[in-house]
Amino acid sequence: MENTLLIDKTLRSGQKVNYSGNVVILGDVNPGAEVVATGSIIVLGTVRGIVHAGAEGFKKAVVLAFRLLPTQLRIADHITRPPDDELVGDTFSPEIALIKDDMVVIESYEGNLGKLLK
Repeated sequence: MENTLLIDKTLRSGQKVNYSGNVVILGDVNPGAEVVATGSIIVLGTVRGIVHAGAEGFKKAVVLAFRLLPTQLRIADHITRPPDDELVGDTFSPEIALIKDDMVVIESYEGNLGKLLK
């Protein structure tokens, strides 16, 4: 995936981004906003809206953000959302969502993104 769209603002409710490639957002994805990409989605902020990475079936796509609290998160044909009782902690650790064992998992990001995107 060579095409990358850089968005230098927070996406507000009602705003939608649909891109053939990767999307990098320097801001938040607020509730009611939606981002769809055929590649990966990287948010230097908090995701509270809808994100769909790998929209054309690319299962190696990831969603990476400082905080993942989406109303809905999709990677390829896999859909998930956080549990209703999820607590938001005070610790800061970027999070990554990816497909493992045929399901979407969200975990603390401590690795090298370059390895994931190969």
